[in-house]
Amino acid sequence: MRDLERLAQKKVPPEDIIDQETARLLAAISTELNRQVGVLIHRSGQIETVVVGDYDRITIPALSSVGTAGGRLRGLRCVHTMLGGATVNEEDIMDLACLRLDLMAVLTIRQGLPDLLHAVHLIPVQVDGRDWETLAPVHPANQQQSCIELISALEEEFVRSRPVRDVDKGKDRAILVSVTTGSKADAEDSMAELVELARSAGVEVLDQVIQRRKQLHSRFILGRGKLVEIVLISLRLGANLLLFDQELSPSQIRSVTDHTDLRVIDRTQLILDIFASRARSREGKLQIEMAQLKYMLPKLTTRDDALSRLTGGIGARGPGETRLEIDKRRINDRITRLGKELKAVGEQRYHRRNRRRKRDVPVISLVGYTNAGKSTLLNTLTKSEIKAEDLLFATLDPTSRRLRFPEDMDVIITDTVGFIRNLPADLLKAFESTLEELFEADLLLHVIDVSNPAWRQQAGVVEALLAELDLDTIPCLQVFNKIDRVVPEFADQLPPAGEGVRVSALDSATLAPLLVKAQEILRSQS
Repeated sequence: MRDLERLAQKKVPPEDIIDQETARLLAAISTELNRQVGVLIHRSGQIETVVVGDYDRITIPALSSVGTAGGRLRGLRCVHTMLGGATVNEEDIMDLACLRLDLMAVLTIRQGLPDLLHAVHLIPVQVDGRDWETLAPVHPANQQQSCIELISALEEEFVRSRPVRDVDKGKDRAILVSVTTGSKADAEDSMAELVELARSAGVEVLDQVIQRRKQLHSRFILGRGKLVEIVLISLRLGANLLLFDQELSPSQIRSVTDHTDLRVIDRTQLILDIFASRARSREGKLQIEMAQLKYMLPKLTTRDDALSRLTGGIGARGPGETRLEIDKRRINDRITRLGKELKAVGEQRYHRRNRRRKRDVPVISLVGYTNAGKSTLLNTLTKSEIKAEDLLFATLDPTSRRLRFPEDMDVIITDTVGFIRNLPADLLKAFESTLEELFEADLLLHVIDVSNPAWRQQAGVVEALLAELDLDTIPCLQVFNKIDRVVPEFADQLPPAGEGVRVSALDSATLAPLLVKAQEILRSQS
């Protein structure tokens, strides 16, 4: 322990990867322990951390993200011993890339004394398919090249190689990642949707990476080599966020974040964030908070016994609840309170629907994939000014308006939240009270964006969700929207003329057949 403490107090000349005296002490400790020993050295030469590993590996602890913004290297280099004559290996390259280290050096040992330094560093442009360069082995006493000058030159190259663009302060810059065992076409469709979700959340998309695998990696979800590649891309482009198209388990999130300083979120968390930013009504905010807490609960896995407290009283001596247990209990209590509040709000909504039923006014509900044009259709039909944007999930809170049909018939038409593939189960459950509006509908208008080449798949997702919610027994009229945006080469993919009605929600002149057809269906039910 005294030798390790002496090692931690050493200061290395900045121009050396490691000086001869420190290398001698490092080799001596490693030989005595028969374990790898490493040091993380700041550019100033100060030793920041001493790491003691096993015989064949060391594990670098979580590092501060200071100094890594804007595509910069971290400002730390790692030097560790290697027993058994081996040199830089795949683990070293992964740590170098994922932790954005200035340099990774392996010190081989001969008869308890330092032998050669084998060093590698990242490079801005690939050479022979590799993103790193190996320096010539050198004895610690014979270093000729200045380490600090090499690192400064590398960092300047990384900054120069980044695309020149204006970046809004505080705006996330993401690399989108999709790992699939299915077809490439399905992965590309899903990735295109993730791009739109990112745009709706105000995230700047820098790059997209799709990897096909026979099976998902249980620890990283994607291959280790691909993870290194993505981290190097993030370094070149100045990304600060990895956005996965698949839902990640708590252990997968932890494994990826342990190997990179980038923030990691998945598709579910992105959708929840979008919903949280769009909810306006009290009910909507309660629903989103409920879904976010349910999503967060299994992710609370970090144990922090240092924050445990002592409880008073006989039989309660020793450590009490840990911070983790307290957080879990508070979240569960909050979920229970939110459930009661949502139940009360649901009862109020039920009474409003009761009053509507007493007046015997038919109800039409708009359903469909997100961004299919439901809100625009409602605005045009009822001459309203509900917020309608070309964004996914622009509408969350249900909105009802009165509409008069051509033949003196009044109806209530309701806009609801849009659906999407792989909609989080907790989110669907949280919106139960909102979706109850659909159960009271006399007619569902399934709005479909036929200008989207994947409109059949989107329609299938909506129909599957309606069946899952037991809403497939309610009469449903397909409304093929955005007919004015269909490009000629996709015209042959339009539905047959007798199937549903074709409209442009922006053009009220195209809506007459829709009103006639809807009125016929409602009258046939009465």
